[in-house]
Amino acid sequence: MIKCRVSSEMKSNNRMQVLITGGSSGIGLELAKQFAVDGYEILLVASNEERLLRAKKMLTHQYSVPVSTYTFDLAKQGMAERLYEAVKADGHVIDVLVNNAGIGTIGATEEIPLVKDEALMMLNMMAPVVLTKLFLREMYGRKTGRILNVCSTGAYQPGPYTATYYASKSFLLSYTKAVRFESKQHGVSVCALCPGTTDTGFFTRADSKTPKGAMSAEKVASYAYKHFMRGKAEIIPGLSFRLMKLCPVSIKTAVVAWVKRPKSS
Repeated sequence: MIKCRVSSEMKSNNRMQVLITGGSSGIGLELAKQFAVDGYEILLVASNEERLLRAKKMLTHQYSVPVSTYTFDLAKQGMAERLYEAVKADGHVIDVLVNNAGIGTIGATEEIPLVKDEALMMLNMMAPVVLTKLFLREMYGRKTGRILNVCSTGAYQPGPYTATYYASKSFLLSYTKAVRFESKQHGVSVCALCPGTTDTGFFTRADSKTPKGAMSAEKVASYAYKHFMRGKAEIIPGLSFRLMKLCPVSIKTAVVAWVKRPKSS
């Protein structure tokens, strides 16, 4: 069992509560571990119930914190609202919201099935917007709260052969920056996490191989958590990825096209 850190934000009588979408694996699960070490009550959301239950068992065993799971496919219309209603019906008061769930598609735009791009946009853009809007109102009322939207270094340039994914992350980054500006006067911190290539199941789900040089999800989460709790506006784990941001957009776009271009093209 891992001993909890003592969090300066812990409530006097109740644990702080964090809701993490895409929390059954990858960056989401590693972030859950970081919050668990600080004694947070964890609420995990994902579409796969079996993986959620495995994550819950691991967290409760290793950290002795309360863990609740919610099986929702946020890529489907209306599911974000239903998730919010379920969380409220269970009496939870969310202190921290982490919009981590996301998917990607790789291939020529005209060849990617429309249904896949629609699901991607619903999960990567609409779900975070809906959850942010709903929980933000409550945080404003309490004059406290934190929101972390997981974007990507892909948000900083176009992404040929993964066009919809990169565009969705650009949208989310822009949205997060705007909401951060609005939320300051209400005592709420809104941050964007923009990881580079990370070794998770993301690439498998996108029918691709994990690129060399990918950071581990554990390292990404550890770095992200530290800076998120300090209220940093944009978080880019890894020095090499931070330096990439300085590279001209035209060069980055050409590199993405070269890496992602289908072999048959």
